Amino acid sequence: MSNNKKNITKREFIKYSLCGLGGLALGINSIDLIANHVGKISGRGGMPPSDELWKWSKEAMYYIETPRGIKCQLCPHVCVLKEGETGDCRTRVNNKGKLYTIAYGNPCAAHVDPIEKKPLYHFLPSSKSFSIATAGCNLACLNCQNWEISQSSPKDTRNYDLMPWRLIEECKKYKCKSIAYTYSEPIAFYEYTYDSAKLAKELGIKNILVTAGYINAKPLRDISKYIDAANIDLKSFSNEIYEMLIGGTLQPVLNTLKILKQENVWIEITNLIIPSWTDDFDMIKKMCDWLVDNGLNEYPLHFSRFHPMYKLTNLPSTPTSALEKARNIALNAGIKYVYIGNVPGSNAENTYCPNCKKTLIERRGYSIISNNIIDAKCKYCGEKISGVWE
Repeated sequence: MSNNKKNITKREFIKYSLCGLGGLALGINSIDLIANHVGKISGRGGMPPSDELWKWSKEAMYYIETPRGIKCQLCPHVCVLKEGETGDCRTRVNNKGKLYTIAYGNPCAAHVDPIEKKPLYHFLPSSKSFSIATAGCNLACLNCQNWEISQSSPKDTRNYDLMPWRLIEECKKYKCKSIAYTYSEPIAFYEYTYDSAKLAKELGIKNILVTAGYINAKPLRDISKYIDAANIDLKSFSNEIYEMLIGGTLQPVLNTLKILKQENVWIEITNLIIPSWTDDFDMIKKMCDWLVDNGLNEYPLHFSRFHPMYKLTNLPSTPTSALEKARNIALNAGIKYVYIGNVPGSNAENTYCPNCKKTLIERRGYSIISNNIIDAKCKYCGEKISGVWE
């Protein structure tokens, strides 16, 4: 049995960072993929031999032994794995009676992004976030925009050798204020996220989860100690749609929102409106009422436009009118900050004072044109504006 939560020392991080590469020499002008500067490792098909662990493996933190096999306790799927089997997330394997993650220090995506891309509109605006992802996800969304990596194993992608200590170094080189664990699903590379976030926190770097929030309470509370902000993808307010659209259930995500609030993590919520799936306005009203009733009305809500993707290419893009109607429903329900995403040029990407209604932050895409929030207050009327501004 194991609930391993071993603290990794700085010396161990340095030792790990020496694996495979002697050092990094990043081009100072690059703000996109670091493929030309950080050594890549090739994905390899198949599982490691029973007497050999993959180089980018680490014992998992949440599992127990049962007569039927190893039971993973990280997320609500609670996969039970026999020897050699891999969990639904494609990143956790039973090897000799222990559960290992094979998504540790081997991201397949690494970018420097504007924080607004996460999207986070009330957290360190205009700052840069070093953004990473490994392959794998514990959900199977029919509309996934990053399905090439989320529905793959780390053994089947081209990866960077970027152990936690090295990740921190690169974040500093690019003068990023935060690290975002994003693109696929950071819950699937939990141990890598946990160790990296812990070290980053100690060194004054902020940590961001961009996640569907499908995680059990204990691992969420444990990692929340090191997480400063999270964008939670609340995909629907129907359990049936959750099951059919993403292969999960609703309640664990609602629990995640409540726990993050209790743990004082800054939250922003994204709801993708998919025609014929999540464009039921009565359901959207119920979702907004739930957010208000649970004290989440001070946190931004982003309604995002769907574009045909992955297994839903037969559907049209979301009409702008549907997004605007959803926004009005949310505002009328009492949510103070409501945005529309993936609609270039929309005034609904700006931040407005909930009291005097004046424009506080004017945005064009991921760029900020003007910012009239001073000391976390509206410049015009003094209303406190929720967020993390500096």
